[in-house]
Amino acid sequence: MTPTTYRRLELGALTSTAILLVAIIPWLHANGTISNFTIGVWGKYLCYALLAISVDLLWGYTGLLSLGQALFFTLGGYMHGMYLMRMIGDLGQYKKPLPDFLVFLGWERLPAFWEPFASFPFALSMVFLLPGIIAYIFGFLAFRSRIKGVYFSILTQALTYAASIMFFRNNLLLGGNNGFTDFKFILGYNLAAPATSRALFIATAMAVLLAYVFCRWLSQTKFGLVQQAIRDGENRVLFSGYATAHFKLFVFVVAALIAAVGGALYTPQVGIINPGEMQADKSLEAVVWVAVGGRGTLLGPIIGAITINALKSWATRAYPDLWLILLGGLFIIVVLFLPGGIVSLPTRLRSAWQIFRAAPPPSPASSPKPPLT
Repeated sequence: MTPTTYRRLELGALTSTAILLVAIIPWLHANGTISNFTIGVWGKYLCYALLAISVDLLWGYTGLLSLGQALFFTLGGYMHGMYLMRMIGDLGQYKKPLPDFLVFLGWERLPAFWEPFASFPFALSMVFLLPGIIAYIFGFLAFRSRIKGVYFSILTQALTYAASIMFFRNNLLLGGNNGFTDFKFILGYNLAAPATSRALFIATAMAVLLAYVFCRWLSQTKFGLVQQAIRDGENRVLFSGYATAHFKLFVFVVAALIAAVGGALYTPQVGIINPGEMQADKSLEAVVWVAVGGRGTLLGPIIGAITINALKSWATRAYPDLWLILLGGLFIIVVLFLPGGIVSLPTRLRSAWQIFRAAPPPSPASSPKPPLT
């Protein structure tokens, strides 16, 4: 397949997907064909697709296997969740103008750091600022020290594990083990209303499409070429005069911001955010989504995130005790027999078909001779 043909197919697939997500599915929901629950579930899958894109931008295009992307995903969810908790007002279980968990802990007044989150623009800015600052500080220290490979993966996992322990503590005043839930309103609109669910789904679909287009554009620039050269051989890039630490730091922060946007959109659609979302197993799951879908393709992580989470939703109902076995088996099968992921399947099938069609018919000389009489 020539590059021009591939770009045309990619543009056609992107356009078709955009029409499906932004127009057709919301229209089916508006006329009652798709339920409120279903569009919320698929909105959750798209949020996970943003997390998968962030993992692929690091692992597939830069060679950095980060096991801490769930941390940035959850931080984005918490920043938006604080605004949603403020919007509950006195409609909580205790009928007081404080989040229920603060009333339970004996607080009479709202803690000072909660006050600004009554403003949606402030909460939105914190969705980007807090994960971005943490990613910058961590990445600066890690890349300046030239930590890479498995050591970088272990370090990101340790960061996520430490953060999850901190968020589980009640004295952090962020809901402890239960996190945030029981949301009522967003920007004055009822979260339970079908129109609000539809608007959140469209916003999530647009975020996925924009993240895909941005990452595709970035991969085709000079920066993207250097980024992929770092993945294939960092020492050669260093000898060529490029400061690889700066490139890796920039990509690490961008990936954190993409994950944070996914978390911010996840919170109102799922209706809860808690420290369980930032534990190490969530980041490992995201790595599996990317590997199964197709590492280094951008489209593959989206397919992998949606496919595996849809499979998980079915398997945890039909075979709850076998889900982890199914996931592990699927991962092993893809690694051994389909290393390019699901996205490489059409190309493999096309190549096999071309080989089959090009196979020469058996020559008459090789056919068995009739017995002599």
